[in-house]
Amino acid sequence: MGKRQRDGDKRQAKESKKKEVIDSNSLNLLDIPRPRKYTVTIALPGSIVANAQSVELKTYLAGQIARAATIFNVDEIVVFSEDGQKLEINKGLDRNSKRTDENVFLARVLEYLECPQYLRKALFPMHPDLRFAGLLNPLDAPHHLKADKICKYREGVSLKRNGAGTMINVGLNTEIRIPEVISPNTRVTVSINDPEFLGRVGEGVTVSPSVPREELGLYWGYSTRLAAGLSEVFTHCPYEGGYDLALGTSDKGDTAQDASFKLRPFKHLLIVFGGLRGIES
Repeated sequence: MGKRQRDGDKRQAKESKKKEVIDSNSLNLLDIPRPRKYTVTIALPGSIVANAQSVELKTYLAGQIARAATIFNVDEIVVFSEDGQKLEINKGLDRNSKRTDENVFLARVLEYLECPQYLRKALFPMHPDLRFAGLLNPLDAPHHLKADKICKYREGVSLKRNGAGTMINVGLNTEIRIPEVISPNTRVTVSINDPEFLGRVGEGVTVSPSVPREELGLYWGYSTRLAAGLSEVFTHCPYEGGYDLALGTSDKGDTAQDASFKLRPFKHLLIVFGGLRGIES
């Protein structure tokens, strides 16, 4: 009798263990955020939009890049000029120009799409490069939070000084007050002291945009920068120690689907895409 009981206990324990394994495997691990310390950067030339026959098609192509970057949790996009020309985004100061450089055009649209919708009016002046950007589908990135979504972190824009601090618009029905003094129309990442506050004014502090990713595993969008040539992609890397792993894409390279292809451990990954003539040129 005792042996049968023990056998039954073993069988029950085995079945219970099997059930636990099935239950854990049924979870979609991609839906469970995990703190992430590493970063992923992609670099591509603005010339990739050169073959598009209209501004509308160029904008659509930029939207596809932004969506892919969001899906694959890209943290930084570098747009480099293949001719080494020095470039910068003038935040609308060049809006009367008849023709925008392709690199600047791509970077501007990428910046616009990454920005939460409730901040765009304050941060992006009217510009011809953006006239079709509003027609693109929203990225629905995790940091593009609606007013009814509760989250410890939110993107915001500084409004005005309030005593010793600054009022921040974070896309809620009420504003957040931070102790720091910040110039108006500055984009910041805010950590809200009580995300479920019901008062007229909430309290919070500014944090680095990398904090939601590093602490909660939340993808928090990508930054965009321009580089005067491929070499500047590396020399102006914003991360301490630079990119410790760099990959180039080419139709002449090894296939990533090959069983022998493996990535070594890294902290800051850079993936470089070539232009119409390929990365070798």
